[in-house]
Amino acid sequence: MNNYLTGIEGMPRLLDSCADPMPDFKRKVYAEAFQKKYQEHVPTFDAIEAGYNSVIDKEQFLTNMAEALAEHGAQLVNRCRRRSEREKTMMDLNLGMAVFVLPMVLEYHGNSSRPLADKLLEAWKKEFPKSNLQAAEFSYIEKGFHKKFCYITTAVCETLKKGDDCYELNLLRDYRDTYLASLPQGEELIRRYYDIAPTIVKHINCRDDAEEIYRSIWDTYLSPCIHMIESSRLESCRERYEEMVLKLQDTYFFQ
Repeated sequence: MNNYLTGIEGMPRLLDSCADPMPDFKRKVYAEAFQKKYQEHVPTFDAIEAGYNSVIDKEQFLTNMAEALAEHGAQLVNRCRRRSEREKTMMDLNLGMAVFVLPMVLEYHGNSSRPLADKLLEAWKKEFPKSNLQAAEFSYIEKGFHKKFCYITTAVCETLKKGDDCYELNLLRDYRDTYLASLPQGEELIRRYYDIAPTIVKHINCRDDAEEIYRSIWDTYLSPCIHMIESSRLESCRERYEEMVLKLQDTYFFQ
């Protein structure tokens, strides 16, 4: 019973610690922030693991844990009086779930970890039908911040059967490292791309029509950007690329 109570009481606190995720979801601080949060909640995961290994009805045990967290999330949203405040809270909670809560659950690597993540996704979808969260491990998300290329561009080129060293990727990388990086706000633009692109790609990859989406991105944005670079219309390329990132963020980032 103590394991049950520790787990059920710890789940809302787990969500609260990740309810404002953006300051900690940055390339230079994410890994440290994640580990700090994870260590804080290890006692909750220990209790859930012990309870899971000892109870007869394991599925119901984890369902109760997941529902405690999802119901708390619904309470946080419902406390907001204004629509804009509710929408922001919902976006923050979805991001917190995607980049902290679910990865922390999987980071524990216990018998209960993957089943609990599945139950959390189920309970969250029940409370928030418009959400489309996926469970990714910390290593997958953290690795993305250290890639030396743009996730979106690379995913598109892979779909088109272009290699990692293809002409198009090298051209866009060179554009990023020379023209974009030299702009007054260039480093900020590049950082912002790195911050959101891994999540966008992860959500697109979970869709049945992912290949169609990537081909559309190529036709609408990347191919025109390449032609702009080739014709020295560098600022036009920046505008088109930023338009792409904003559009994809609106469409896929908070699914």
